[in-house]
Amino acid sequence: MRLSRWFQCLALWMVAQAVRLEAAPPTQPLPLWPGSAPGEGTPRETERDLTKPGEGLVAGRRVTRLGHVSNPTLTVYKPDAQRDTGASVLVCPGGGYHILAYDLEGTEVCEWLNSIGVTGVLLKYRVPRREGREKHEAALQDAQRALGLMRQHAEDWGLDPRRMGVLGFSAGGHLAAALSNNHGSRSYPTIDAADQKSCRPDFAILVYPAYLTQPEKADAVAPELPVSTNTPPTWTVITQDDPVRVENALGYLTALQRHKVPTEFHLFPKGGHGYGLRRTELPVTRWTDPATEWLKQSVLRRP
Repeated sequence: MRLSRWFQCLALWMVAQAVRLEAAPPTQPLPLWPGSAPGEGTPRETERDLTKPGEGLVAGRRVTRLGHVSNPTLTVYKPDAQRDTGASVLVCPGGGYHILAYDLEGTEVCEWLNSIGVTGVLLKYRVPRREGREKHEAALQDAQRALGLMRQHAEDWGLDPRRMGVLGFSAGGHLAAALSNNHGSRSYPTIDAADQKSCRPDFAILVYPAYLTQPEKADAVAPELPVSTNTPPTWTVITQDDPVRVENALGYLTALQRHKVPTEFHLFPKGGHGYGLRRTELPVTRWTDPATEWLKQSVLRRP
């Protein structure tokens, strides 16, 4: 009996050591802007989790739906030094530009990235959509600023400035695509040295992305996504039964193809929308496996 107990303790210790090797504690949230974000006034509502008891469980688990974000931040999740590749990813949760699915498509994603030796930089961008502005305008300002800060602090944070990507879900996928195609100049007045750094991601991962095309115009690419030969390599996953319509992603894929942007596209028959990384019996919920292989081939190898 005592021996059995000893083995149990040993097993728990080994699990704890394995978890410890995967990641260091995240940083405290870092403000994106030295003062108020561009165009922001006094917040009308207090930032808070808007999820109601029992609402919209994913894989049987609760989702944190963060709303009324007026003070955007970055939180850096570093992998253990022994497995750190130097690559990093700006993580953009989705939520229709209304809320942020902050754990499902944010913190849990950073934990996965850490497990493969990648630093996750979680972006808490402004939601909901600002009245009188395009749905993504404030969020794109936050994303551009975030990548500039990542490059400015690359040495301090142990990041390779040539291997910084972006990953987004749903509306966050649209934001990742917007950042991939709007990096020649900032969408706000320059503030400091961070805004002198490039805000072009070196690669992009789009998971069930939304708003990429215009359904009323034969799924032409959305005007805020000027795909070009300078759009970064892109990896995409979506399902045929996704309510945002698979044509949305296929239209964007066609534009990438037209401009010979390196791309990998995964289409699954079932899965719907909003599954994050939480695994179920559906094969699409294992999308991190092919995504990891793509990253290993194109990003994770040290230059």
